[in-house]
Amino acid sequence: MTNPMNKGNNVIIQEEVSFGENVVIGNNVVIYKGTKIGNNVIIQDNVVIGKQPTRAKASILPETKLLPPTIIGDGVTIGTSSIIYENATIGDEVFVADLATIRERVTVGERTIVGRGVAIENDSKVGKRCKLETNCYITAYSELGNDVFIAPCVVTTNDNYMARSKERFDKFKGITVKDGGRIGANSTILPGKIIHEDGTVAAASVVTKDVEQEIIVVGTPAKELRKVPENQLLRNQ
Repeated sequence: MTNPMNKGNNVIIQEEVSFGENVVIGNNVVIYKGTKIGNNVIIQDNVVIGKQPTRAKASILPETKLLPPTIIGDGVTIGTSSIIYENATIGDEVFVADLATIRERVTVGERTIVGRGVAIENDSKVGKRCKLETNCYITAYSELGNDVFIAPCVVTTNDNYMARSKERFDKFKGITVKDGGRIGANSTILPGKIIHEDGTVAAASVVTKDVEQEIIVVGTPAKELRKVPENQLLRNQ
């Protein structure tokens, strides 16, 4: 272990943790075995990095086994009381706000913002330069492309059977949002739905069908409203 340059009180750092240069660690931080932390990283109070997932007795998921270590890139900020699980990979210059949760086998691309209280569930992939705003929920097995915008309190889902019947066990499927896709506040996206490039979901919509490229949808269930204006398309920014 290489000692960080600036460390607060009551910090627990397990064996085989490595640090780059100019790492700042707040109070009451726990960093688990093998975690790799890059240069110029800020870790604020009460953060947990490299947490091994646990399994509820009634869970249908397979028993948890030891996972590879967490990797934190250069220039990352991790806000107060956030938890980053084992085998998560956080790209350079990612900003993780207070109270966020990033689960195991999740990757977050460089310069993405993970807002306050955001949850990114296991086995999900988030691209570069995304904005996941306060209290949005990214369900397990989801994939977000680059430059994706998710507004506050968006809910994504992956279980069409709503926890009933064994038929569901091999049919969990998260959502896909391709490059430049945007989802408005308080929207709900049903399992397996795809929002294609620059597709846009208006606030408070319920998406029950795929959203086509460069189309705005609105309502419950969401229906096509019009094309995304040219000046709003990702290629014109």
